[in-house]
Amino acid sequence: MPNKSSLAELISLEGNTAVITGAAAGMGVATARRFAEAGADLILLDINKQGLEEVKGELGEARGSVMTYKVDVGEKAEIDTFWASLHEDAPDILINNAGIFPFKEFLETDESFVDHLMGVNLYSTYWMCQHFIERLLKQKKGGAIVNVSSIEAMIPFKDDLAHYSISKAGVAALTRSLSRDFGRKGIRVNAVLPGGIKTEGIKDAYKEVFKDPGLLKDGYHFSSRLSLGRMGDPDEIARMILVLASDMSSYMNGALVPVDGGFLSS
Repeated sequence: MPNKSSLAELISLEGNTAVITGAAAGMGVATARRFAEAGADLILLDINKQGLEEVKGELGEARGSVMTYKVDVGEKAEIDTFWASLHEDAPDILINNAGIFPFKEFLETDESFVDHLMGVNLYSTYWMCQHFIERLLKQKKGGAIVNVSSIEAMIPFKDDLAHYSISKAGVAALTRSLSRDFGRKGIRVNAVLPGGIKTEGIKDAYKEVFKDPGLLKDGYHFSSRLSLGRMGDPDEIARMILVLASDMSSYMNGALVPVDGGFLSS
């Protein structure tokens, strides 16, 4: 049985290094802020180099170090190059947050569109986990992975998102598979399922509502299922990611945790 610790010790990430993808905006930057507050050393990845530098500047007073890497996680070669550039010590925590959700009618999708989306949303998580776990096993130490899936993996709700739904369902399946395969090696793998979070991507999508009455209808039906009666904030996802990455959740493995304002229960 793990030693009992104080609440401050359980939530602390001091002495831990965390890799966070999609760290320049939305839930990624919110997670970086909370992890910095918890004392982690941060390795932040995003395709948006300027956004990363702005986040690094914001976190300049953090207790831990902050390193940034411009990486297109939709390209396996760039993921491989990133991991090859790191020193041999394995990070302790991996947060697979990067993702895109472009609307497109199923019959209009083509191979390049689907391949790109799968590369960013699913395959990046797969390859990042592979590199991370390989390093942990070589050093014979445990670690924590938190993957960002979606409520769309459980209940496809919005039209024109079949591609997104299956990519996030894949993330959920990968999470459970890896938790089963590597839990006994001290590697915990869990996932959050956000829903209705006010990220920049969602705000951009809202701009399309007034161009399409169907989107307005979808928005109304979605809102009616939120038993908390409101959209969520990226920081509310970041807090749960922090819990799953810390010793607060030391007996959680393979969990898919909805953070959705009650959507899935309605």
